[in-house]
Amino acid sequence: MPKISIILLLLILTVSSLAGCSTLNGHSEHEFSYKNIPVDKETARTGEGATILFRGTPLPLSGIEVKAGETLRAVPLAKGDLSLVNIHESQGKVRIINIVPSLDTKVCEQQTHYLSEKNQGLDQQVQLITISVDTPFAQERFAKEAGIANVEFLSDFRNGEFGSSHGLLLEGPHLLARAVMVVDANNVIRYLQVTPDLGHMPDMDRAFQVARSILPNS
Repeated sequence: MPKISIILLLLILTVSSLAGCSTLNGHSEHEFSYKNIPVDKETARTGEGATILFRGTPLPLSGIEVKAGETLRAVPLAKGDLSLVNIHESQGKVRIINIVPSLDTKVCEQQTHYLSEKNQGLDQQVQLITISVDTPFAQERFAKEAGIANVEFLSDFRNGEFGSSHGLLLEGPHLLARAVMVVDANNVIRYLQVTPDLGHMPDMDRAFQVARSILPNS
């Protein structure tokens, strides 16, 4: 079996075995059970030539490299009603953009709950966004079952344009790398972390610190 097929199979099996975890456990925002998932403090590079690990196997990233200090790229993403919104047009406020491969996995689920529940009041001043390649319908189901109402979910399911425009696309399995970015009111990316290991959490607390530091009158 070709190497990429083996990788794709492993990813499918992982997603399948963990799918619907919020449904099966009946979590709400008040009873989500956090697991001891490793947190990466370092960041991987984005774009062509970069790799991240999945179960010890390097997976190549594709797309245009992006770094902190550069401008958020203008790309369309799908909302829950399938209408398109340009991520660039959300300027005017500080944003924490939570990027996950699939919401129906334990790490992605915990990462998104952490964004929603552990931001220490930032959601009153900062826009919280989660982007994945899950369909808008799957995102809406997840948010409802998880009891998450303070995070906007946007989908890159159409053609992975957000992923490829920011060097975060795992092209073979058509998934996004795991990452978190903080974007200021002028669409400048002030913080970007891509987890070197797909199975690890990003340092969300660090993203919260950066977001708080760039708020007006901070």
